[in-house]
Amino acid sequence: MATTEPDRPDPQALLDAHRRDGRGRLKIFLGASPGVGKTFAMLEEARQRQRAGRDVVVALVETHGRAETAGLLASLEVLPRKTVPYRGQVLEELDLDGLLARRPQLALIDEFAHTNVPGARHPKRWQDVVEVLDAGIDVTTTLNIQHIESLNDVVASITGVRVQETVPDEVLQRADEIELIDLPPEELINRLREGKVYVPQQVGRALESFFTKGNLTALRELALRTAASRVDADMLTYMQAHAVKGPWPTQERLLVCVNEAPVAKALVRAGKRMADRARIPWIVATVVTPAHEALGEEARATTTEALRLAETLGAEVVTRHTERDVAAELLAFARSRNVTRLVVGRPRQRWPWVLLREPVSDRILDLATDFEVTVVTHRARVERRRILSAPDMPGWRDWGAILSETCGAMAAATAIAWPFSAHLPVASIAVVYLLAVSIVAFRQGLTAALLASALGFLTYNFFFTTPYYSLAVEQSEAVVALLVFLISAVFTGTLASRLKAQVDSMRAARRRTETLYEFARKIAAATKADDVLWAAAAHIAVTLNCRSLILMPGASGALEQVQGHPSIEELDAKAEGAARWAFERNEPAGAGTTTLPTSDWLFVPLATARRILGVIGVQFRDAAQGLDPETKRLLLAVEDQVAVALERFTLAADLEDARVTAEGEKLRAALLNSVSHDLRTPLVTVIGAVTTLADADTALTAENRSELIGTALDEARRLDRYVQNLLDMTRLGHGALTPKAQSVDLREVVGRVRSDLARPLAGHDLVVDMPRDLPRALVDPVLIGQALANVVENAAKYGPPGGRITIGGAAAGDMVVLTVTDEGPGIPVADRERVFDQFYRAARGDGAPSGTGLGLAIVRGFVEAHGGRVAIDAGPGGRGTAIALALPRAPASEPPEEAR
Repeated sequence: MATTEPDRPDPQALLDAHRRDGRGRLKIFLGASPGVGKTFAMLEEARQRQRAGRDVVVALVETHGRAETAGLLASLEVLPRKTVPYRGQVLEELDLDGLLARRPQLALIDEFAHTNVPGARHPKRWQDVVEVLDAGIDVTTTLNIQHIESLNDVVASITGVRVQETVPDEVLQRADEIELIDLPPEELINRLREGKVYVPQQVGRALESFFTKGNLTALRELALRTAASRVDADMLTYMQAHAVKGPWPTQERLLVCVNEAPVAKALVRAGKRMADRARIPWIVATVVTPAHEALGEEARATTTEALRLAETLGAEVVTRHTERDVAAELLAFARSRNVTRLVVGRPRQRWPWVLLREPVSDRILDLATDFEVTVVTHRARVERRRILSAPDMPGWRDWGAILSETCGAMAAATAIAWPFSAHLPVASIAVVYLLAVSIVAFRQGLTAALLASALGFLTYNFFFTTPYYSLAVEQSEAVVALLVFLISAVFTGTLASRLKAQVDSMRAARRRTETLYEFARKIAAATKADDVLWAAAAHIAVTLNCRSLILMPGASGALEQVQGHPSIEELDAKAEGAARWAFERNEPAGAGTTTLPTSDWLFVPLATARRILGVIGVQFRDAAQGLDPETKRLLLAVEDQVAVALERFTLAADLEDARVTAEGEKLRAALLNSVSHDLRTPLVTVIGAVTTLADADTALTAENRSELIGTALDEARRLDRYVQNLLDMTRLGHGALTPKAQSVDLREVVGRVRSDLARPLAGHDLVVDMPRDLPRALVDPVLIGQALANVVENAAKYGPPGGRITIGGAAAGDMVVLTVTDEGPGIPVADRERVFDQFYRAARGDGAPSGTGLGLAIVRGFVEAHGGRVAIDAGPGGRGTAIALALPRAPASEPPEEAR
C-alpha cells in the first residue's frame, strides 16, 4: 500500500464530513456529576442564540424545582410535553412527533441518557435525539460522566453506585461539540448544602454516599479526560481533512514499531509501561513488505505473538503495507495519527554482507526529527543467539541446492565466455558473469546472489586475468576491473533478489485474490445455504492450510457441526468451550487468543449486523503459524462473505414467507368477503321462505306456498353450488383432484346443466347448438358438468335480461370444444387471463352482480385436470363473451357407457 501523500486530505475524513451534511448538529454539555450547572449553561446559551435570531425551542428541560433554572425558561418557547399513562400514573415525556412537526432550528432536550416510558417509540431518549438530528434539527443536550457506557464500571468502582441509564460511546462520538461544565468539589458540596441540587430531605443522604470530596474529584478527572480526548479527536479529524502535516504537540500519543526481531515483545511491554505512566493512548504498528513472504515461520510467529500481546494489553494494533521503505511508511502513519513519541528496537546484528543496508531503526532516527524516539535494546543472551538466524537466511537443507545451482551457473558462464575470450576485451567477459549472478539471485534469493558474486569474482579472476589459472593479479587495470565486477555483481544480485521477493509477494497476493474471487463466485452461484457452508469450509482449509469446521445452533440451541473439511468426528471439551464462548460473546476464542488459549482450535464468530449465525473453527496443521495479521484478514474476509451469503438466504426466505403470508391474508379476506355476502344471501332467502312457511298464523295459498318452496329450493341449490366451489378449489389447491374419465356424450352433460340452472336461466333465451354427430369426450361427467354449470351461470348472471345464451359444440382435431356465448358487456382483453385467478372479478361498476370469484378458477382447474384448456374471446360481432372449453376426444373404439 502506497504511503499517503503528505499534502493530500484523508479520504475517510472527507467522507465523514460529507455524511454529516444535511444532518443536525449535536452539542453536549458534559458534567462530572449532577448539580454542576449543565442545564443552566444550556439555557443561557439558548437565550444567546435566540437573541442572535435563531429559532430555538425547549423540547424538554427538567428544572428539578430550581428557581434560577426555571427563570431562564420565561423567554424561550417551550414545547408542550406528551402525557403517557403508566401504572396508574400520568407521566410527561418528550413529544417527538410534535417536535418534528414544529421543526425548529435548535431544540433543547435535557438528560440525554433518560429512559423513556415503556411503549414509547424509542426506549432511550438518546434514540429520540438521533431521530431529531436525522431530520436536520440541531440539538443541545446534557449528560453526566457516569452515564457513558465505557465508564460505567469505572464509576461504579469509584462511587459504589452503578447507574442503569447509559449512552453508547459511538453515539457520544457523533457529537459535533462537547462542552465541559466544571465545578470544584468544594463549591458543588456548598451548592448541595444550600439546596440548589436536591430537595433538603435528600441532601444528607447524598453527602454521605455519592457527593463525597473523593468521589467528586475522581469523577471530575474522568470528565476532564473525556473532554480532552474528544478535543484531541476533533483536532485529528481537522488535520486529516485539511492535510495538515503532523505531529502537533497537543495530547501525546505513543507508537510502538515492531517487526520480526526477537525484541518485539519487549518493545510492546515497554510501550505499555510508558503509556500507563504518561496516561496516553498507544498504538502498535508493523509494516509488511514483499520480503515478508520469504520470512521463516519462526520470524512470522514472533511478529504475530507481539501483535497478539499488544491486543491483550489494550493497544490499538495496525498493520501497514509498503513496497520497500518501512521507515517512511511508519513515519507517514505516525504523522497522520498525530503521534508524538516513537518506540523502536535497537538495530540488530547483521551478517557482514548486508551491512550496506541501513537498518529501519537507524532510518527512523535520521528522519524522525519532529518526534521523541525511544530505543529499546536487547537484554537476554538467548535473543542474541536467535539473531544469528536471520529471517532471510536459508536452512542447512537449502544450502545444497544453493551451492549446486551457484556452481552450475558459474560453470555455464565460464563455458559460454571461454570461446570469446580471445576476441573480446576482458572487461566484456564480466557481463556474462553478471547475467549468471542475476539468474541465481532471482531464483534463490539474496544469500545465493552474494555467494554467486564471490564465486564469479574468483572464477573471472582465475580464468580471464593474467596470469591465467591463478588468483594473482599483475596489472592495475585488472584490479580495478575485478573490483568493479565485484561491486556490480553484489548490486545486481541484490536488485535481482529484491525483484524475486516482490514477484513472490505479488504471486502470493494474486493467489489470495484468485481464491477469494473463486470463493465469492461459488457462494454467489449457490442456491442453498449448505452449498455456501461447504464452499466456506473447503476454502478456509485449502487457503490457510488447516482443518476447518462450521458450527451453528441446532433445534435445541446447542452448537452442532454443519460442515467440516475434513469432517471432524467430535470436539474435545476445550474446543467445545471455546466455540460456545465465541458464539455467546461474539468474540474470538481458543488457540492464539486470551480465552481458552490451550485449545487446539481457534473459533471466530460468524455474525451479521442482525444476529450471530454460528462460529467458524480452524485448527492449523503448523502450530507455529497462528493467527498472524494476514491470516486474520483472510479469515475475517471469508467470514464476512459467508455471513452476508447466509443473510441473503435468510432474507430471501423471510421475503418468501412474507409474500405467502400476504397472499394468504388476501385469500382469507376474499373468502370472508364471499362468505359474508354471496353465501349469506341465499341463506337469508332460504331462512325467510322457511320461516314464512313455518308460521302457522300466516295464511298462504297453495300457489304462494309452492312459490316459497321453489324459491327456497333454488337458493339452497345455489348455496350448494357455492359451497361445492369452495370445496373443489381446496381439492385443486392440494392436488387431491383425480378425474374419473370415461366416454361421455356432451349433449347429456348440457342437458343436466340446463335442468339444474332452470331458475337462473328463466329470464334468458338459451340456445343449444350441438350436432348429433358430435364426438364423445373422455372426461369425468360430474366435474365437467360442474365446470360447464359455472360458465353458464356466469353468462346468465352478466347477460342482459332476455338476452341469448348459446351453447355450441364442435370437433377440433383430437379435442371436442364446448363454447358458451352470451350478449353481456364482455371481458376486457387485459382481464381475460386474470379472471381465472382465485377471487378475481373484472371491474363492472357498482351495479355488477355479486360472486365469489371462484367460478372460472374452478373451470380452468377442472378442464386442465382432464388435459384440456380454456380460452376466452369476444362474442360474435365483438359483443359479449365466448368461453371455449376444449376437452380430450374419446377414442373411436371406446364403447358408450350404457353398452359396457
